[in-house]
Amino acid sequence: MFGDAAGYERFMGRWSTQLAPLFLDAVELPDPRRVLDVGSGTGNLTRAVAERWPGCAVVGVDPSVPFVEAARERTARFAKRVRFEVGEAGDLPLDDDSVDAALALLVLNFVPDADRAVAQMRRVTRPGGVLAAAVWDYGRRMGMLRTLWDAAARLDPTVVGRRDEATMPVGRPGGLLDLWQRSDLEDVDGSRVKVSTDFVDFDDYWEPFLYGQGPAGVYVCGLPDAARAALRDEVAKALGPGPFELSATAWWVRGTVPA
Repeated sequence: MFGDAAGYERFMGRWSTQLAPLFLDAVELPDPRRVLDVGSGTGNLTRAVAERWPGCAVVGVDPSVPFVEAARERTARFAKRVRFEVGEAGDLPLDDDSVDAALALLVLNFVPDADRAVAQMRRVTRPGGVLAAAVWDYGRRMGMLRTLWDAAARLDPTVVGRRDEATMPVGRPGGLLDLWQRSDLEDVDGSRVKVSTDFVDFDDYWEPFLYGQGPAGVYVCGLPDAARAALRDEVAKALGPGPFELSATAWWVRGTVPA
């Protein structure tokens, strides 16, 4: 589902690049010296942290070797204080109490055991440190994906509840807050942020799905040619030829490790 770094960057990078600094604004980290980026992907959040705090060291952990390699290349100018490791959110390769903040951007909904992942984030974060995460509101407010899935459901009603990211509990309203509140964290708070992306034409929207990244990309690429063409036509009817703008809302949450 996530193995083509260049394809993912074209598919989601234009969104995560915008979201990363807004996420950092929202969670208000108190001048961290060492930050963990869980599910660091192609490095957009890691880069945002490194740019915002010049004295901060950042370690990114991701299970995808191609993503880790791409992230290293994309953050090469920060190589003295940024590093990436291949690893799982449920078994982080860091020592206890070793970071000031553990962050997870657009990843916890894809982790098999989100509670275990948060427990690991808490383990590696020092007392008084911050845990924070964000995920898309997949129900109605991630326009790029919602448009695709709504069109797919019009053509094949069995898609509803079977493939759509909206079925993921963490991506539902209150999902992240519930996760943080049951994880023995203090000062839990959360809200949402909104970003928008311009598409120059319909192909600018459609072609990134053909890289097969994420549930939507896997679905599109797995369709027979005729069904994929029908889906393309159905989505094109909804969006038009372009240019057009789509918006997305992300839920975020933060909490502190008890001192």
